Amino acid sequence: MTNSASDTLHSAQTELEKLVSDLRSLMANKDLDSVPEIKVLRQRLDDGMHSVRDAAVRAAQEAAHQAKDAARAADRYAHDEPWRVAGAALAVGALVGFLLARR
Repeated sequence: MTNSASDTLHSAQTELEKLVSDLRSLMANKDLDSVPEIKVLRQRLDDGMHSVRDAAVRAAQEAAHQAKDAARAADRYAHDEPWRVAGAALAVGALVGFLLARR
């Protein structure tokens, strides 16, 4: 996974953890114990937070797996077709050099 994707994922995870912490603090407020529906609401929120956390972890694992698969495929292609990769790199380098020389 690239650093940018890793940073974005880490930032989203941090925000999710902060939200979960804030919700837990709110639901732990003893002033709310007098309301009968609060116990049911607390359980539903807790179940929902676990579900969201599990889904986020699964999504992150799947994204990492797909990135690794793409890297393996690119590596295989580079080993199977080295002259095509070298030619493409040469073409891109020439194009970038041409564009920079025009400035």
